[in-house]
Amino acid sequence: MQKTGSSSYFSAQNLFFLCCCFVIQLSITLPSEAKNTFEARNKSYLTVCGDPNHLPFSNQKMQGFENRIAQLIADDLERTLRYHWWPQTIGFVRNTLKVRLCDLIMGVTSVNEMLQNTNPYYRSVYTLVYRAESGLKITTLSDPVLKQLRIGVVAGTPPATVLTNKGLMDKVKSYHRTVDTRLFSPATRAVEDVALDRIDIAVIWGPIAGYTAKNQEIPLTVVPLPAKIDNVPLAFNVSMGIRRREHNWKQQLNLELEKLAPEIEKILLDYQIPLLDANDNLIKP
Repeated sequence: MQKTGSSSYFSAQNLFFLCCCFVIQLSITLPSEAKNTFEARNKSYLTVCGDPNHLPFSNQKMQGFENRIAQLIADDLERTLRYHWWPQTIGFVRNTLKVRLCDLIMGVTSVNEMLQNTNPYYRSVYTLVYRAESGLKITTLSDPVLKQLRIGVVAGTPPATVLTNKGLMDKVKSYHRTVDTRLFSPATRAVEDVALDRIDIAVIWGPIAGYTAKNQEIPLTVVPLPAKIDNVPLAFNVSMGIRRREHNWKQQLNLELEKLAPEIEKILLDYQIPLLDANDNLIKP
């Protein structure tokens, strides 16, 4: 008997029906799947990824200023605040925000390229920290007195670049930048070493310097540096971080930051953080 091609016909027919079933299934699942887009969030919670031991920013006891600001936003959004804890070191964004363990990271520099930034919610600057009883009156890294002092700085930070350019690295005690923050905070240790007279002066990021200096038994002087020295920026905007393409969420957060700006500023000043305005003038409490 002559072949009629029925086998090919039925294969084509089966393929056609499979395609139809796929299209029908797709049309059924799309509405529910649409709820799980890249901007999907539980409307009952504000979930933040934070470091469990990184004061003055955050800790598990909710004692940091980022904890307080997160709570402020959650309350205004009428959501319950919850945290996913992860040490803020290499891989922090990749292991938290990017795998959707949270919807928000509180404090990131506004030039961070790994995520999308909100509008800045504060601007701060690197500072000098020295003992109040030392008699020092240093206000810049160009002061020749620095050549006679023991200087502490966190490796890889902008002031380390300035100190290198000025030939002062032989006077520097360098503190590791990349550490497990659950065990050690190099910037905090540098300020503590000033209080303990292990070094004479530390050049430290303002939020850490102001808070840590306030909590030492020995009175310490904290002096904000100029916003830029020798074309090296020392002042930076700080934003909140969210996933890329989440434009509606960004807009919502920006509205919150604008609305809550006076209360946010008060929290920051309570933690002795040196704040700069848009013209890099120091904001006084």
